[in-house]
Amino acid sequence: MSKISRRSILAAAAVLPFAARAQGMWKPDKPIRVIVPFAAGGVADLTVRATAQRLQPLLGQPMVVDNRPGAGGIIAGQQLMNAAADGYTLMAATNGTAISRSLFRNLPFDPLKDLAPVVTLGAFPIAVLVAPNSPYKDVGSLIAKMKAEPNKLNIGTISVGSTQNLSAELFKIRAGVKAETIAFPATPQLVTALMRGDVDCAFEIVGPIWGQVQSGAVKPIAVTGAQRAQNLPQIATLMESGVPDYDVASWNALVARAGTPPEAIAAVNRAVNEAMGGSELRKALEDVGVEPRGGTPAAMGQLLAADTARWAEVIEKAGIEKQG
Repeated sequence: MSKISRRSILAAAAVLPFAARAQGMWKPDKPIRVIVPFAAGGVADLTVRATAQRLQPLLGQPMVVDNRPGAGGIIAGQQLMNAAADGYTLMAATNGTAISRSLFRNLPFDPLKDLAPVVTLGAFPIAVLVAPNSPYKDVGSLIAKMKAEPNKLNIGTISVGSTQNLSAELFKIRAGVKAETIAFPATPQLVTALMRGDVDCAFEIVGPIWGQVQSGAVKPIAVTGAQRAQNLPQIATLMESGVPDYDVASWNALVARAGTPPEAIAAVNRAVNEAMGGSELRKALEDVGVEPRGGTPAAMGQLLAADTARWAEVIEKAGIEKQG
């Protein structure tokens, strides 16, 4: 048997990390921080926390959720840009990340150039809602009224530039109708206005109002995605209701800084997809109204690019002024 020299062993040991990197192997050796651009308790925060809890045993390191709300995600984005591009700092990206490129005048980072897609976590439907006593029992009757009497009806959403707000503007563009869009500071005020008859319909994410939907306090007449929502299978989509080329779903994803090693992105992506394959995480997400996703970094990047282009068009056509 030939002898293996000490020099050969040291040479092999030196090469091993590079071979592992080439094979896409990356094992974190310290905690991974996930920056969330919202306060604790919201859908994005709950999605990230539920996912992070299941990633810890798969990646072998704690996942630390760092809430950095405010300024339309700019604060969170700056935190990510200030961190090393080494895989140990991630950020929760949302529809707002795609919207920000066209909405803000002085955005300190470019979502398409400065972010590296990792994986989509989940999507959650937006519903078109009316009050229980509304004369509009379906989207067809709502559109007919808007066309017969332009600018007479009001559509309620939360804040200007939000996904819900831009979804309403896109609805007007695609349906070819004119109506006044009224933005409220938060969901409770929007729901109150809808129930009181101050607005004729509303666009809102289903999760935060699921209790009102179940109790009958508000009534969904359509959902905005290409497919029917898992928790509202009896409710038609807007495209089924005659609104062409309309596919909007709010989503959450993980991104890293551009320049992050591909093997680190691949490791987190694999772990998320493995966790998504388990019933525990899927149930945790479905319990907060989120439809589990997963998928490749490329698919997540395509989603971000497509939504960035879509919302740029809506912001321009709706005449929404740039902020900041």
